[in-house]
Amino acid sequence: MDKIDELLTRGVDKIYPTKEALKKVLSSGKKIRLYTGIDPTGSEIHIGHTAWMWKLRAFQDAGHEVIVLIGDFTGMIGDPSGKSDTRKPLTREQVLENAKSYKQQIGKIIRFDGENAAQIKFNSEWHSKMSLLEMARLMHHLTIAQVIERDMFQNRLKEGKDLFMSEFFYPFFQGYDSVAMDVDLEVGGSDQMFNMMTGRDLMKKINGKEKFVMTLKLITDSSGNKIGKTEGNAIAITGKPEALFGQIMSLPDEVISAIFESCTNLPLDQIPSGGHPMELKKKLAWQIVSQYNDEMSADNAQKHFETTVQAGELPSDVSQISVKSPNIVDVLVESGLAPSKSEAKRLIDQKGVKVNNETVTSISYLLTPDSIVSVGSRKFVKIK
Repeated sequence: MDKIDELLTRGVDKIYPTKEALKKVLSSGKKIRLYTGIDPTGSEIHIGHTAWMWKLRAFQDAGHEVIVLIGDFTGMIGDPSGKSDTRKPLTREQVLENAKSYKQQIGKIIRFDGENAAQIKFNSEWHSKMSLLEMARLMHHLTIAQVIERDMFQNRLKEGKDLFMSEFFYPFFQGYDSVAMDVDLEVGGSDQMFNMMTGRDLMKKINGKEKFVMTLKLITDSSGNKIGKTEGNAIAITGKPEALFGQIMSLPDEVISAIFESCTNLPLDQIPSGGHPMELKKKLAWQIVSQYNDEMSADNAQKHFETTVQAGELPSDVSQISVKSPNIVDVLVESGLAPSKSEAKRLIDQKGVKVNNETVTSISYLLTPDSIVSVGSRKFVKIK
């Protein structure tokens, strides 16, 4: 019962229709089928994704049937959830390329072999075979009022922004995934609640079945901004240990507890509940790096952070490059430390560039051979 309680509370926001109803099913010993869907709009799995991955892993360890659904069909349409503007449509080639390494990345948490192996499915398996007539008949189960009530759609209409039919139909396609796989439970972030509840409604109307929905807490900063790729602050779990450690250390203090709870496999009674935010973040960064690499990598990443960032020393393994121009702006672009000259100038203006640990204040600065250029606390190059 303690394990069931943890399944239904750790990182969980809400359960529909009720937590008590799902607890009753799980307590009966019944093994359920559950899933989470992910549209391949990018190629990297990030920390935000791992909340549902760890939740599915917990259900898998409890003996339940787990499905990871790759939205190769819905990814071409674009989920309007949380968007004030229309997403740019992706081609089939783009979504398949993005999803190419998903199994390997997700496999760092969810088991796809051995006992009670999880399954990977693609929703083009049923959506691409659906005729227009069949789709029209199935859409008879949804009303205009149900979909148009979404806050994001209402806001766009008030602001005079376009609302495309493809976005309007998206909740149907995602919702029908539940029907096609005949699942008992869908798990996802609280920002996916509308789409998941649409699936619950379709399941009841088409199959006469009660589908549970579990929404998970979003990892947000004090301003309510989600930690993820849409907001430009995503942290890829496949990043180099030193970079991954440093990115965790740069997160706002208020998300530490939530990430410990939702995005690690650390037992709840081992999660630190107090202390200085810097030390707590070090423990969190070490835990995350060790989960996706190993303990030695985590130890080395922490040492690298403490010597290069906290102590201000330069790393011993700085990569060396040759440049055509000694001008600092040109060097930043040639070395890849800045994507463009305008961004390089912005970094200098914001005092984010150092040469030999001294802040650069002029865009006309000229480097000498063997200078070490750094941007922020984790990017270094040596100019040959």
